[in-house]
Amino acid sequence: MERTVQNSADEQHPGSVSVSSSTKKGGWVTFPFMIATITGISLAFGGLVSNLIVYLIQEFNIKSIRAAKIYNVFNGFATILPVAFAIIADSFLGCYSVIWFSSLISSLGLLLIVLTAAFNKLRPPHCETGSNLCSDPSHVQLAVLYIGLALAALGMAGTRFTVGPMGAYQLDKPKHQTIFFNWYIFAMYISTAISSTVILYVEESVSWAWGFGICLAANIFGLAIFLAGSGLYRRLKPEGSPFVVLARVIVAAIKKRHMKLSLKPEDYCQGPDAADSKEDKDIIPSKFFRFLNRAALKAEGDIKADYSIRPWRLCKVQDVEDLKGLIKILPLWSTGFFLSTPLVMQTSLTVLQALVMDRHFGSTKVSIPAGSIWVSSLISTCITVFLLDRFLYPLWDKYTRRPIKPLQRVGIGHVIDIISMAALALVEAKRLKIVRQHHLQDQDNAIVPMSAFWLVVPFAIAGIGEAFFFPAQVAFYFQEFPTSLKSTSTAFVALYMGIAYYISNGVIDLVRRTTGWLPDDINKGRLDNVYWLVCILASINFCYFLVCASLYKYRDPEKDTDDISD
Repeated sequence: MERTVQNSADEQHPGSVSVSSSTKKGGWVTFPFMIATITGISLAFGGLVSNLIVYLIQEFNIKSIRAAKIYNVFNGFATILPVAFAIIADSFLGCYSVIWFSSLISSLGLLLIVLTAAFNKLRPPHCETGSNLCSDPSHVQLAVLYIGLALAALGMAGTRFTVGPMGAYQLDKPKHQTIFFNWYIFAMYISTAISSTVILYVEESVSWAWGFGICLAANIFGLAIFLAGSGLYRRLKPEGSPFVVLARVIVAAIKKRHMKLSLKPEDYCQGPDAADSKEDKDIIPSKFFRFLNRAALKAEGDIKADYSIRPWRLCKVQDVEDLKGLIKILPLWSTGFFLSTPLVMQTSLTVLQALVMDRHFGSTKVSIPAGSIWVSSLISTCITVFLLDRFLYPLWDKYTRRPIKPLQRVGIGHVIDIISMAALALVEAKRLKIVRQHHLQDQDNAIVPMSAFWLVVPFAIAGIGEAFFFPAQVAFYFQEFPTSLKSTSTAFVALYMGIAYYISNGVIDLVRRTTGWLPDDINKGRLDNVYWLVCILASINFCYFLVCASLYKYRDPEKDTDDISD
């Protein structure tokens, strides 16, 4: 599967690059362009999303719980769509076109949001937060806001998780690609941390228009840097969607559902066409999901006059095994829903907590934005990833001579994730105790004399958990997904994170319909019980994960040496 870049117009497929020509595209010269691109995009995304709930409440008079749900919808939209963009990039347009076009879309969305902040006519009249006299935004005002958010989410979904694989494809050796991914994640987290503090401070202390304007400028900066390196990039040629190939396996198996399976390898299609009968002649489809084996079983009418196969009637054995491998992964992938849900609820509901807590630095007049509390999670993740990569994992390998497997690291992340939610429930219980002691539940959205920095501890614990499971999830899916789906594998991590946002909304709706735990004024509710509920759900999910992980068998890495060798 090796190809050679012959000129600047040549393009290559992921995982098939082996180039010695000095005139080839790509290489480390593209590294600063890719890192600068993801930095600009992450600054824009972090500055918008981190303070979105506060903006909706304070500037659009939207009730707190509804604002949290809008926040979840926005994030869900931005993290589910990367899978669609990955498929489009692999199948039709290529990563380069998807990135620059998506950046234009997100810039347009951010421009609309800047306009809502700059012009009073695009917002309802200002009033005190929580007042019953506040006017609701008009249909036009909401339309401009929602269109801006939708375009921003759409564009950022097409860039944040597409820059990563394109940057990795510029490098030939897997160890160099690993280094790139480390810096890619580091740049994404650090940029988000900066935007969630500096830009949020500008939004709340200077003006929302200036804050969102900086987000727009950062997004345009990322796009400009990306386009500036256009002549250096190794661009990937779209070679058709692998999902079409997998769909053919299902269709072919259904068409041949009445055929009897054979134990002879020569009865199965081994190569890309019927004439290919020498290579891998001894391969027989595995017994797992034996029904699918019929897709590779040769039958009359499967071969055309020119000896090529009819793709919707006959498939390669490897295509059948790829689909089976994907099916094996799905149960484990589904455990990510409630692994991410606690983190999602933390980032939305804790903003509501911070808004009614003391956010001053000690006795000073300096107050931190409510949306900046979760930055402690980002910092904790970065520090923990560094310590794990440089010290803890190497020491473990040295003394046990057995590296920690990805699923083991994910399991550790599960446990720490549950602990962080329990810590958050305890902090909220303490806050509500102070509310009752001072009879603040009789006032609307009263500020509780308790430091918001108590929320830093649960977030720091959550960051440690994320350092375990997030890189491990990416490594696991990249290793275990079929070769044809390597580019899409990392987007599947974003997919279940996006679904978690909608699960979070479902949990919120269920709690509001059945209990009184989540009123718009959380001083009058029992948010701690909501956190305990999520702890229970996450614990059940962890047991489900243990069952799936214990039954899962890793792919044999020796079979993939062509894809991972230097």
